Amino acid sequence: MCGIAGAYHWPDGGPLTDRLTKILAHRGPDGEGRYDHRAGAGEVHLGHRRLSIIDLSETGAQPMVKDGLALTYNGELYNAPELRTRLEAGGVRFRGTSDTEVLLEAWRAWGTDGLSRLRGMFAFGVFDERSGELVLVRDQLGIKPLFLVRRGQGVVFASELKALATELGGSLTIDDTALVASLLYYWVPDSRCAFSEAEKLPPGSWARFRPNGDTDHGTFFSLRQVAEDGAADDGEFDLNAVIEDSTRKHLLSDVPVATFLSGGLDSSYLTAIAAREQPGISAYTIGFRAEDAKFEAMPDDLGYARKVAAEFGVDLHEIEIAPQVQDLLPRMTYHLDEPIGDPAAINSYLICTAAREAGVKVMLSGMGADELFAGYRKHVANQLAVRYQRVPAPVRRSIESVVDRLPVATSKRGLRTVRFAKKFLSFAELPEETAFRRSYTMYDRAEIAGLLNPDLAGAVDEVLTEHADTYHDNTLSDFVNRMCLADARLFLPGLNLAYTDRSSMAASTEVRTPFVDVEVVRAAFRLPGERKIVKRQGKMALKEAALSILPAEIVHRPKGLFSAPLRAWMSRDLAPLVHEVINEGELVKAGFLRRDALRRLAEEDASGQQDRSKHLWHILTLEFWYRGAVSARSA
Repeated sequence: MCGIAGAYHWPDGGPLTDRLTKILAHRGPDGEGRYDHRAGAGEVHLGHRRLSIIDLSETGAQPMVKDGLALTYNGELYNAPELRTRLEAGGVRFRGTSDTEVLLEAWRAWGTDGLSRLRGMFAFGVFDERSGELVLVRDQLGIKPLFLVRRGQGVVFASELKALATELGGSLTIDDTALVASLLYYWVPDSRCAFSEAEKLPPGSWARFRPNGDTDHGTFFSLRQVAEDGAADDGEFDLNAVIEDSTRKHLLSDVPVATFLSGGLDSSYLTAIAAREQPGISAYTIGFRAEDAKFEAMPDDLGYARKVAAEFGVDLHEIEIAPQVQDLLPRMTYHLDEPIGDPAAINSYLICTAAREAGVKVMLSGMGADELFAGYRKHVANQLAVRYQRVPAPVRRSIESVVDRLPVATSKRGLRTVRFAKKFLSFAELPEETAFRRSYTMYDRAEIAGLLNPDLAGAVDEVLTEHADTYHDNTLSDFVNRMCLADARLFLPGLNLAYTDRSSMAASTEVRTPFVDVEVVRAAFRLPGERKIVKRQGKMALKEAALSILPAEIVHRPKGLFSAPLRAWMSRDLAPLVHEVINEGELVKAGFLRRDALRRLAEEDASGQQDRSKHLWHILTLEFWYRGAVSARSA
């Protein structure tokens, strides 16, 4: 895992690359390097910050230059040993043992045709001195980020948007539609970027830049195609074997590896497999102050994590989440690059920080299992919504009237079931795509339009149309897998993989996600929805596989939350900050948000009648991001 940057046919590209690379220092504190080359009428410059994981010697240093190819690469190839064997059989001689050199030689041998052979997480730029061409590539599932800005015949790229914004801020324009999308989702979709002139290279794709200014693009992996192919495959397979194989490959490292362990199914499953492969492996878990957990009505994840650790001989490290959240919020907003309103990013950052201080550079996460195997409550809830629509209308009206009057919290305790009921009723009678969107986003159309400047109504419609287009872009007849595919294309890269990368790399730590693996994804979409949700229980196929190694008590425990006690924070720590943003915030001053609408949200949350804590948290993150963006543009 590293930080990469570069400039191609860009004025002052060398000094710019140096500055970009310096901003990315937290992604690679173990080394740095730069490559320069004249390329026809222009120049190419590649920068790199190294976090040494595989081949800690100088033979793994980057940018790696060998026989006319130069590579700057961020990621890990989990099938590097197999690729190395194949390349050696073809006559390649390797200087070291790094996966970087394997990737460089794979590119030399196969070019873009070889990208589908790569199994791992990666974003890289490769320059060919003979042709003068630069190619940028991003992994199949969007695990690793790659941002770029094009101008004329030139392009500049970096692992993080903040690097580009810091150095090019005066020429970048905030994309209001991207900010509207972030309000709806509480993150910016991977198809958009918070600055209009910047873009994210799409997952599973490459872009080639030529000396004459021509560019072309290609795709080497399609999630939609994988899902549609899986629907036509009714062959039997061993899901546990697929997951064990992926987990073993993700343990490949020349430095210690640890795991996240929440005590939930996904992290417990991976930790148990890892502990069999590496006895005594370390794991990190979080707990909350007792008063915060009670107010949030949070499950006892810590107790389950202790049981798993004891069962498998894991060295468990417990971290209490009681941060100075007023100070941590602006720092996390900076590191997250774009306005992302999921407080789980704080958990990841604090866990990774603790692990790094203990000398751990690599951690395994259960990220991705919920999206692929229908493990979220929204998946079951959307199925229930179809049945709810068959309930006689007078009965539905009575239920809605009662639930509407119930508070989501008392003065001392949150009422979790009431929160869930209110959320369910907000989408239960809507059409399929609209209901699915409403089940995990922040507002319906009228609510978000009422929060924004009226001039942004067109942007709202554009964002809603994009969601509908993505959701319907498949031929699947399986309702559950339609939801899983939408999550894998929207929710996973836009939110979960994005905050995991940014928050972990802020602590100079690599997080690996064995469930977000091309072979696991293929297996997930070979499973029909009826095996994923059974009798209102989600993720059943994964649970059945996990029973081969985990106790039933862990497999079938109530679902936990890798989140934070937002209601407690809002009612105490952050209440003054919310007041400040409503009355003096830059978003209100700029006319982007309406003060009266913000005040109404805060009042509803404070009264306990509605749970607006997540809405208000994201507005705080958006405010701090906006302040930073405005400052960068004026610098």
